[in-house]
Amino acid sequence: MGAIGLSFGSPTSGQGFNVTTTVASLVANMQAAEAPYNTQLTSLHSQDTVISNLGTLMSTLSTDIENLSGATGALSALTGSSSDTGILQLTGASTGAVAGTHSIVVSQLAQTASAYGSAVAATDTLSGSMSIQLGSGTPLTIAVDPSNNTLSGLAASINNASAGVTASVVSGTNGEQLSLVSETSGAAGAFTVVSSGLTDATKGTSVAFTAGEKAQDATMTVDGIAASSSSNTVTSVLPGVTFQLLTSSTTPVQVNIDNDTATMSTAVSTMVKDYNAVVTALNTQEGNTSTGGAEPFFGNPLIATIQEQLDSAISGSSTGDANGIGAIGVTVKTDGTLTLDSDTLATALSTNFNSVLSLFQGSGGVGENLTAAATSLGNTDPQGVLSLAATANTSQETDLKATLTSMNTNITAQTATLTASLNAANQTLQMIPVQLQEVNTLYDAITGYGENK
Repeated sequence: MGAIGLSFGSPTSGQGFNVTTTVASLVANMQAAEAPYNTQLTSLHSQDTVISNLGTLMSTLSTDIENLSGATGALSALTGSSSDTGILQLTGASTGAVAGTHSIVVSQLAQTASAYGSAVAATDTLSGSMSIQLGSGTPLTIAVDPSNNTLSGLAASINNASAGVTASVVSGTNGEQLSLVSETSGAAGAFTVVSSGLTDATKGTSVAFTAGEKAQDATMTVDGIAASSSSNTVTSVLPGVTFQLLTSSTTPVQVNIDNDTATMSTAVSTMVKDYNAVVTALNTQEGNTSTGGAEPFFGNPLIATIQEQLDSAISGSSTGDANGIGAIGVTVKTDGTLTLDSDTLATALSTNFNSVLSLFQGSGGVGENLTAAATSLGNTDPQGVLSLAATANTSQETDLKATLTSMNTNITAQTATLTASLNAANQTLQMIPVQLQEVNTLYDAITGYGENK
């Protein structure tokens, strides 16, 4: 702490001194003792920012690894094709599908049962009743009364009755007609309609119903095996595979289910990119900032610990033929970052897929090792390296803030004491000329000195 010299000026001038300036100088001297604590606190806050950024990058990398090592991740992605999209279109190949080729012959498309009534003018009044029977179930009777005695009113009553069909009023060339379509596709959706005396009371004619489309399942053979589907969107014949039947034909359609190498390649490329982001952020801490000062973790063993564990994890091997990441075109550079040869990766995925799978999902492989490293190093696990570093910083910051609060409290108290003391001293100095004058006057009165002068 530097010395503070107080200047009170001439003691007989009566001007005193500037208390505010003097107190500010004294307080500034006391506050200088706080500088090391504030500097340390600033350094810890800078480290907190680095820890948070590294934690975010590590979390992103962990997500990438999970996408490659998970059973339902990118390496389970499949794609497919149809040799004749006019007959059959492949619309999906999900987890559970098996790569391979199938021959499908579509002999019959699925149809949804329908029926329609005879034409009735929109303004005509209906009477009587009708019944709808779905399959061999109990017939449901819809009675006509003043609340539903129009064609649109009857359609609403049918829909509200949950009869298993959907009723609509269609404006055809013959006029307004009631359309009934089964809510169940295929053979199971067959229904019958009995008009039971349903009548157009305005014209005095009966309303008859005619069968429209016949209820039937789609039928086909898959690799010579007979199969059927209640819908033309077939989901249950080949596990994990969805395809759309468009027309029947005696011509076999070849369906190919393949590994989705494009999705897989993108996932590996993303993992490499995000791994490099982590390593680059770590390498940055080994140098200086743009202003020339050391990075927050310069020389800190935390950085070396993370770098070593990541390097060990990425260099791990598996039991498959792809014995290490080099087999899929990934190379570790001298600075710890990775490069990816997309052609080598494409070849590995096409010709040695099981080995790639083993690399990321097998015991002791890169996927398992990186998953463990990301967990032990990150900030999502309370015992992770970054989590522990953040906790340690928080503890130090709490202690420093407590110390600074105590020092500030003491400075505030001393400021009040100094201000009061110096104000009193200043007042005394300002009174000295007056007191001297009083002494001189008294002296003159006693000695007559002033009068003789």
